[in-house]
Amino acid sequence: MDCKKALEETNGDFEAAIDYLRKKGQKVAAKRSDREANEGVVIAKTNAANNIGIVIKLTSETDFVAKNADFIAFAEQIAQTAIDSQPANIEELKSKSIGGKTIADAINDQVAKIGEKIDVVTYEKLAAETVVAYNHAGNRIGVLVAMNQPHNEKIILAGKDAAMQVAAMNPVAVDKDDVSADTLRREIEIAKEQIRAEGKPEEMVEKIAAGKLNKFYKDSTLHNQEFVKDPSKTVKQMLQQAHPELHVTAFRRVALGE
Repeated sequence: MDCKKALEETNGDFEAAIDYLRKKGQKVAAKRSDREANEGVVIAKTNAANNIGIVIKLTSETDFVAKNADFIAFAEQIAQTAIDSQPANIEELKSKSIGGKTIADAINDQVAKIGEKIDVVTYEKLAAETVVAYNHAGNRIGVLVAMNQPHNEKIILAGKDAAMQVAAMNPVAVDKDDVSADTLRREIEIAKEQIRAEGKPEEMVEKIAAGKLNKFYKDSTLHNQEFVKDPSKTVKQMLQQAHPELHVTAFRRVALGE
């Protein structure tokens, strides 16, 4: 009933309804129920030099198709073509050739063969001194992490741990300065409304809101999150154990159902 009221108050706007509930102090799951629960495969890959990475999402209508070995092999072919040719966007990727035909034509052949809607709906690429790819949960999540130091064994392992962190904790940005202005405004507004709802005096609202914003940074930015494999340190501290100046410059997280 709270969700229904929130939707009524916000004229059916899901994002605004989530904000409405949060302002009332209610916990709301990050995953929205209205997102399409597409099945399929997500594959992340890097080149041999570990300085370029790609991630693609090939969707299907059912998990029966998504778990089929031929479908997974087809997705692997597309991913390998992407890392080999490094196209600028999905349209260029679909124009590349596999097995003597374009990827677009090969997808149409799969649609005709299987009888389900199949498509490459996401393609991301990162380049950096070191890029690490991580595939999680039966190819349901793919992550790329870009870092600022040339790769060695320690840096690759640290990058893999950072990528696993991204897969598990879904941060909104690398660090505090990378959070968008719109996200900051939204979090501050929600924090202030929560504080007022608790009956705190107006002169304390700004100070308490600043504290809540610091907690948001800790919970939602990669470098400042507690490292899931060792909560006694942050992700940034974990990275610096591999190299004192190592940090993540960018990441991409692609998941089914999002």
